[in-house]
Amino acid sequence: MRHAQERLRKCARGRPGLADTGIFGFWLALTWGAGLKALQLAVSMLRVVSWNINGIRSPVQGVGNEEPSNCTAMAMGRILDKLDADIVCLQETKVTRDVLTEPLAIIEGCNSYFSFSRNRSGYSGVATFCKDSATPVAAEEGLSGLLATQNGDVGCYGNMDDFTQEELRALDSEGRALLTQHKICTCEGKEKTLTLINVYCPHADPGKPERLAFKMRFYRLLQIRAEALLAAGSHVIILGDLNTAHRPIDHWDAVNLWMDHLLSNLGCQAGSHTGPFIDSYRCFHPKQKGAFTCWSTVSGARHLNYGSRLDYVLGDRTLVMDTFQASFLLPEVMGSDHCPVGAVLSVSSVPAKQCPPLCTRFLPEFAGTQLKILRFLVRLEQDPVFRQSALQLSNQTPVQMRQNKARVRSTRSRPSQAGSSRGQKNLMSYFQPSSSRPQASSNLELPSLGTLMTPKTSEEDVMANVVEGRAKASEAKDEKEVRTSFWKSLLGGPLPMPLCGGHREPCVMRTVKKPGPNLGRHFYMCARPQGPPTDPSSRCSFFLWSRPS
Repeated sequence: MRHAQERLRKCARGRPGLADTGIFGFWLALTWGAGLKALQLAVSMLRVVSWNINGIRSPVQGVGNEEPSNCTAMAMGRILDKLDADIVCLQETKVTRDVLTEPLAIIEGCNSYFSFSRNRSGYSGVATFCKDSATPVAAEEGLSGLLATQNGDVGCYGNMDDFTQEELRALDSEGRALLTQHKICTCEGKEKTLTLINVYCPHADPGKPERLAFKMRFYRLLQIRAEALLAAGSHVIILGDLNTAHRPIDHWDAVNLWMDHLLSNLGCQAGSHTGPFIDSYRCFHPKQKGAFTCWSTVSGARHLNYGSRLDYVLGDRTLVMDTFQASFLLPEVMGSDHCPVGAVLSVSSVPAKQCPPLCTRFLPEFAGTQLKILRFLVRLEQDPVFRQSALQLSNQTPVQMRQNKARVRSTRSRPSQAGSSRGQKNLMSYFQPSSSRPQASSNLELPSLGTLMTPKTSEEDVMANVVEGRAKASEAKDEKEVRTSFWKSLLGGPLPMPLCGGHREPCVMRTVKKPGPNLGRHFYMCARPQGPPTDPSSRCSFFLWSRPS
């Protein structure tokens, strides 16, 4: 709270007359949340949000009612409106350039930037959407600089001698990093540079040790690039899905200590840091438990908030201490296995006059400059006689052209009157009697009335027929029941689900999908959602194979 008040006073001193109106004293009397909201009305704020969206082509992603497929632009616009940020960074977009559509890429009031996976379709990918009021001055795809076009790039790559060219190309080939550089103005009126690194770090598959090595090399490359930008004088924010949990408080089961080399210690006190960056959420909420951003959808772990905090907003120490006003999670936003995270800075964005070349509106397929099929056709040389006749036609006067058309019409053959009589018949001809219709013969013998009448049957015969019909129906029914009971005894049907040991409730059947000797086998487990072991309402440890191996 003390740091917040100091930042409020600093912002108020940067606005002439703001602290002398008496409003500032009223702000300090409010709670921190209300004071921040009041400050946003008087001081320009920059709000950034990051979200692993788990597929950008899903039309609504849980932020509104379902939309038809032809309303993708409206749905994407509603997502951005719901997040209510100046800069929105999305991860795991799962699109490549060949399937990116204009309604997803071009949103009114925003400029967007995409990084695509070059190896697999529907995999990885990141995107950054900036409001026109926060248009970046530079944008670049990748961390190594190999994808840079040297026109509107961010630059500042650092020492990458530890990496080979093939390794750098592989690290940037999955579309996992996107940089945008912005001009910002602080409360004191100073203009500075801010670089946002939108990143989707790799996941380490336990069955593929080479992916763990790939992940650690990606972390190293990210750290080198971020520190190089800091050394060049730019403020830096790293935000996105880092695919790791820093402390035990950020995960129920495991801890990853790689971030110790990148981050300062918690608490934001001077002299306590080891790395150049600060975890902004832990700076504002150092002891908040259950602050998770990712949950398993298979086990239903989100219901009991059994997850991990894999999504971060990291800022360099000076930027966080001087400008960060809040850092937050949005677990109420559904539509993905992750929830959005974000931060609010007490700075104003200075938009660039023109978007960087990486902006999607400059792509040929969206800018209206894509080559047409006529560009691929070759003009043929015309025959001299045809060229002369075409020239004569082009030199004719309008009167001559009308006379030629009239002459052509007069020479056309017209159908004869005789032929017209053989045309379509008149409708009335179908109602007139035809002479060719054969006359009914007067010698036809009609059946006698007696032969048409059904002979009378006695009452006893009728009753016998009814009894016989009922007997046949009963026999058919008995035969059907016999067949049904036979097949039931043969097939047996599904067995009842066993009861779990912890709750005595019916289990659910699952199938082993992990490669190995048990691949494809079925087993029973507790049907409740996964949760902390100490929570009695969470899934118990019951396990039972469906049949012996």
